[in-house]
Amino acid sequence: MHKIKGTVTQMEVTMPYIKIQTNVKSSNGTEVLHKLSALMAAELGKPEAYVMTAFDPVDTMTFGGSTEPAVFIECKSIGLSKNQTAGLSSALCSFCTDILNVPANRIYIEFTGAEGAMWGWDGRTF
Repeated sequence: MHKIKGTVTQMEVTMPYIKIQTNVKSSNGTEVLHKLSALMAAELGKPEAYVMTAFDPVDTMTFGGSTEPAVFIECKSIGLSKNQTAGLSSALCSFCTDILNVPANRIYIEFTGAEGAMWGWDGRTF
């Protein structure tokens, strides 16, 4: 990593953050986080050391007027491109279907690509 006037640059790191909110109760939240972290690192081809994950089970959630199992995912990363979102959508929906038993048609995903200057870490920005 190179420091340049208070910024951090590293071409290979995108600092992905992913958060899953769901009305599905899970007794293995830590396991979900570890699997999700590994998935994101593999899908983005980035070191898992830079991946941040969150699993947020909520008491109530509706999708299409129904309280049946549903998932909302926030996926943010420096430099995330439109070319990556279709593959990520497929991988994340498969993950949630396999791990949380939520059908893919009850999953929304919000993708956000950030500029390095808009992402802070270790008292600096990228």
